[in-house]
Amino acid sequence: MDPRLGLVHALTFDVFGTVLDLDAGHAPRLRDFLKSKGSDMTADDLWARWRNRQRLEQYQDNQFYAGHYGYLDSSRRALVYTLRSCRLPVDDADITRIMEGWRELTPFPDAVPGLQRLRGRFKLVVLSNGENELLAHLVKNRIRHEFDRVISVQDVGVFKPNPQVYRYAARVLKSEPAELMMVSAHSFDAVGARASGYRAAYVNRYDLPYDETPYRCDVEARDFRDLADQLGCA
Repeated sequence: MDPRLGLVHALTFDVFGTVLDLDAGHAPRLRDFLKSKGSDMTADDLWARWRNRQRLEQYQDNQFYAGHYGYLDSSRRALVYTLRSCRLPVDDADITRIMEGWRELTPFPDAVPGLQRLRGRFKLVVLSNGENELLAHLVKNRIRHEFDRVISVQDVGVFKPNPQVYRYAARVLKSEPAELMMVSAHSFDAVGARASGYRAAYVNRYDLPYDETPYRCDVEARDFRDLADQLGCA
């Protein structure tokens, strides 16, 4: 293991798409919606468009400096835009039913066993773009694993990968950035953390290349079990 990682005493985890399986979680509601509209679009295609638009909404939220609207609001706005762009008829009840999926997500099969192994060596901290209330619900009722701390960007007022988020978390944890490792399945998150002085683990769940950037991740793992192996956790 890289000796620079010897300073790391806490892992900060992205939740959406890293711990929780968004694709599987949203697919049933999206399939039901598309079937009700007589559309031949697949749930996978609709989810990919929705997810990409949500990221754009979040970047715009950061850039416009007009106030932080939050994760669920950015998701709702992205969903409305996506359905309109796909020329799919939609009403408020449709939006409500689909958005309820955010509260019913489940972890990837490797997530909790991997977290249990990692806990033997590191403090485990949620560092997420989700709101405090949503994260509290998901950690308690869906992930069902005890973290040492849950930190939401709601307390900062910007989304990751804004450097303010990572610096705020370091202050809350009373740690130097180099003592923390961001664990994320999204390379932009790993890049943002590295640019802010963290170490980073890229959990490549989606078989995607890492960003072309000087801010390289320290570890690339297939899943949480592989990450635990690489970090020397029993």
